[in-house]
Amino acid sequence: MMKMKLPELRIGDLRVYPPIIQGGMGVRVSRSRLAAAVANEGCVGVIAGVGLGKFEDLPRLEYEAVNNEALRTEIKKARSMSKGIIGVNLLVALSNYESLAKTAADEGIDLIISGAGLPLELPKFVEGKNIKLLPIVSSVRALNIICSKWKRNFNRLPDAVIVEGPKAGGHVGYDFEDMVGGKAPALDDLIVEIVKFAKTFDPPIPVIAAGGIYDGGDIAHFLELGASGVQMGTRFVCTDECDVHENFKQAFIKAGKEDMVIIKSPVGLPGRVIKSKFVEDIKKGQTKPKSCRYRCLKTCDPQTAPYCIARALTNAAEGNLDEGFVFAGSNAYRCTEIVPVKKLIETLIREYDQA
Repeated sequence: MMKMKLPELRIGDLRVYPPIIQGGMGVRVSRSRLAAAVANEGCVGVIAGVGLGKFEDLPRLEYEAVNNEALRTEIKKARSMSKGIIGVNLLVALSNYESLAKTAADEGIDLIISGAGLPLELPKFVEGKNIKLLPIVSSVRALNIICSKWKRNFNRLPDAVIVEGPKAGGHVGYDFEDMVGGKAPALDDLIVEIVKFAKTFDPPIPVIAAGGIYDGGDIAHFLELGASGVQMGTRFVCTDECDVHENFKQAFIKAGKEDMVIIKSPVGLPGRVIKSKFVEDIKKGQTKPKSCRYRCLKTCDPQTAPYCIARALTNAAEGNLDEGFVFAGSNAYRCTEIVPVKKLIETLIREYDQA
């Protein structure tokens, strides 16, 4: 009965039910264990490709190789634990973006999700392979540019598009002042607009809503607006299988609504985080990178960056929250317990059915 009510998400020849993509959360938050558990429930499990390797004390020359090998290892581990759909999330802003994309392609990943910049060259890295490509956009204009470039240069279009609204955790593609002032466009409006544009293609490009989606009622709402599925990150942090340190998960459980804040990231985008001592230090201008060994981001200038985001995120992922911060969606404060992935998916389906 429920299966008939909740539609299937189709991405090319992939069939996703329930129509949920687990958000790719770096650094070292969503790895093989979480991705495999999500894929085993019929959804898309996603490994975040950023900073997977133990790169902290390595020189730049080793940074790329170590992270390539770590991504390869995580994909193999996920494959050993699941026969479901496994994807990777890669930030365009990464200095080793091309290298990671080629590594994922070599490992036969099912799909690549890519944002934090426009992934204009992504099809080049997967040529000859049946790998689905899903750009993350925050406007019709961005999707139009990607479609035009991909069609002209590679004779292909996105297999689906993820539309990320301003309530997302981590980096969001809007102006900092608009985010702080609540002036960024609402996800509802973006979905309606982008679904309309996506339907001009034959076949239509499936649109996936992301950013602040918390429960089954939210899923029902965005499917009603025309989305084919949703991407959810925050809820999956608070699961037994999430690969991150327990202290990181507890930051979600302990957070109040007032603890969800926007910061400026060295990536050049605003980011939503949970308030911490380190976040307070950032706001007071008391942080700065001691040095940059690896130049992980194309868009980061170590000379002017207020702090090293790679170090901050690895510290948090390893449980040291005083020296880092936790990326989180706007509804993270609503998380009250750590549950198995299976139970979470069952809850979301039940909530959808009730909605």
